[in-house]
Amino acid sequence: MEASAVETRVFVEVRRRLQSALLIVGEPKEGGMPMDVSIMPSLLQMKTPTGCTEVQLPAEVRLVPSSCRGLQYVAGDGLHLRLQAHTEFSTKLISIFNQSLQAQECCTFYCQSCGEVIIRDRKLLRILPLPSENWGALVGEWCCHPDPFANKPLHPRENDCFIGDSFFLVNIRNDLWQEPKANTKVICKRCKVMLGEIMSSETTKFYMTEIIIQPSERSFPIIPRSQFVQSVIAQCLVELSSARSTFRFTIQDQDSKVYILLWLLNSDSVVIESLSSDHIKKFPLLEDTLKAGFSSAWNAVKVLYQPCLRSGDEKLASSWESDISVHSLTLPAATCLELLLILSRSNAILPPSLRQMNSFQVAFLKM
Repeated sequence: MEASAVETRVFVEVRRRLQSALLIVGEPKEGGMPMDVSIMPSLLQMKTPTGCTEVQLPAEVRLVPSSCRGLQYVAGDGLHLRLQAHTEFSTKLISIFNQSLQAQECCTFYCQSCGEVIIRDRKLLRILPLPSENWGALVGEWCCHPDPFANKPLHPRENDCFIGDSFFLVNIRNDLWQEPKANTKVICKRCKVMLGEIMSSETTKFYMTEIIIQPSERSFPIIPRSQFVQSVIAQCLVELSSARSTFRFTIQDQDSKVYILLWLLNSDSVVIESLSSDHIKKFPLLEDTLKAGFSSAWNAVKVLYQPCLRSGDEKLASSWESDISVHSLTLPAATCLELLLILSRSNAILPPSLRQMNSFQVAFLKM
């Protein structure tokens, strides 16, 4: 990418399944100047009398210039147009639980925020998915006799790891946790972040957004916090929507307080965007933004969201909670607020015409 005196905002959303792209070319910062836009399969070029901006597309994305249609100018955004696009991005979803992690391996549990070791060299003999939260009611419908699983919670053994919607369940060893008490929060000793909670004298719940599990021979992977949270939540939404045909979610804390309503629109987007320095300065805590470049692209899920922090939001939140088609994701309260900040940042850097849909706000979460 080469940019000179002119700064032109470019936003591209490619839909893999539809093989189409929405291209928005913003006006240069020096408004009122004529601009020539050239579209090539792997390059976008914007020329003004004072300079030129070139956006090199990733190798995985190719546009079809001859297919341009729907050309229009939108005040506040700039030039909108649609065209065909081809992308080679893989649609295969990587499991939140480390893909290379296999049963029989010794694993180490780390605090994602600071790298503190939480559980060292735990040999996992069984890694099993938990049934849905309503599995007990379903068993009652299937059985013609009393429920054989009634009052029998699923507790992992010492070498088990059970995987829930947004958490892991592991068995606690007494040499790691002295006299564990039920409903006690698990706090990182180094950074004081809440990692999970003790469910019983033997079982601890760790939230996926707070823990990284690695084979013990590997070192702790340093991943920017906002990038990690986005990836975990995005994959949770995609997996749940695929497995249960659920597209609406409430994000709540461990006390069942709802922070966000989320509606998954699609999971096949590839987003390419150029950010001006002004946007980066507004969100210095979102450190992965600083590494993004014009030639980078990322897989993303597109969501509608509604914050539920004001008293007036309670009615809508209550109607979603009572709807059986809505699924709840429980996270630590601090992470709920982190996610809301990430969504707000994503919404703020979208072209203005794309930020709202009905009464909801629009955002992308990086996979």
